[in-house]
Amino acid sequence: MKVVCDRAALLEAINLVSGVVATRTPRPQLTCVKLTAAKHGKGGTLTLTATDAEISLRLRVDNVDVQQPGETLIPADKLRQIVSAEDNEPTLTLEASGDTVDIRGEDAHFKVYGHPPEEFPSVAEFKAAVSGAGGNPPAKAVFKHPAKSLGELISRTLFATARENTRYAINGVLLSREGKKLEMVATDGRRLALCRATLTEKDGPSVKCIVPTKALTLLQRLLGSAQGDVHVAITDNQILFNLSGGEDGGDETAVLASNLVEGAFPPYEDVIPKDNDKTVHVDRDVLFSAVRRAALLTNEESRGVRLSFTGSDKRLDLSSRAPEMGEANIQVDLTEYKGEDVAIGFNPGFITDALKVVTDPDVIIELKKENKPGLIRSGEDFLYVVMPVTLQ
Repeated sequence: MKVVCDRAALLEAINLVSGVVATRTPRPQLTCVKLTAAKHGKGGTLTLTATDAEISLRLRVDNVDVQQPGETLIPADKLRQIVSAEDNEPTLTLEASGDTVDIRGEDAHFKVYGHPPEEFPSVAEFKAAVSGAGGNPPAKAVFKHPAKSLGELISRTLFATARENTRYAINGVLLSREGKKLEMVATDGRRLALCRATLTEKDGPSVKCIVPTKALTLLQRLLGSAQGDVHVAITDNQILFNLSGGEDGGDETAVLASNLVEGAFPPYEDVIPKDNDKTVHVDRDVLFSAVRRAALLTNEESRGVRLSFTGSDKRLDLSSRAPEMGEANIQVDLTEYKGEDVAIGFNPGFITDALKVVTDPDVIIELKKENKPGLIRSGEDFLYVVMPVTLQ
């Protein structure tokens, strides 16, 4: 294999696939990235593939000068370090012979020892998953959705997932497709985020699955520069995302595949309050600033901010205190308030996390009483349930 490629494009691709590479594994091949060079007419492509045995990413770099097609398997960390360090080079030449890869710039030559590419495990292909190649059943559901909207669904739910919780089902995000409705839900047991979108294509089969947090974090990075539709295929134990797949998802230029989280997601519908009788309308930016400032005088022992709502003057008083630190009190004017006065304590980080992903300037808060969960809404498609905290 011998290729000459743009250094910046190569580095961008390496940075993305490195998010999949296993860091601790007895299998050294999983710490590597597989490079596959192929000629296409007058041009060529270099495909980078990485996997940790649960998640895989295949990313294609176009407009590569492929002087000799072939493949090689090279440690991802060393490849990333070398390509990053050669920041004065517009192009780099990669030449593989056996298990050795030579990387050349204008004034530098690196020889890196890798592994036989045939030792790299096979990774899922989008077209094969859709059709059910290799004796596997075809995908249970296949649909497409605009990259921008899918990114919003992820950003508005991913932050609420559990971290290192023994209940593995809440270490991921529930993805649900029912008819033309696409829904994502995440919870860590103390809060719950739900976001909905409408599919543009015709109705399809209903399906639910739990996608790992790591896979969605990687997908979020890929979606940052993606245009058009993302094609999604769901099998019995995997979900695949094809980011630039043409009309039928056949052009596999970037495919992320992940095993699904096993287990049952909590019955989240039961958590969403149905009888909150106090409704607040407030400016998102004003509330975000007030909660963030009130949180300055909290600590681990007093990790809470009291929100006191009064209807007579449509005002919100935020207060916090921490022993040996001091107290804070901030006043906010409300756009609208319906219901009796109420005071309730919340973890300020849980409130600001939700406000960061809200784009609508008008935020609606629905409350019942101090020991009942609060509900934050933004538009028709986002809601957020947060449990209160007891304040001294």
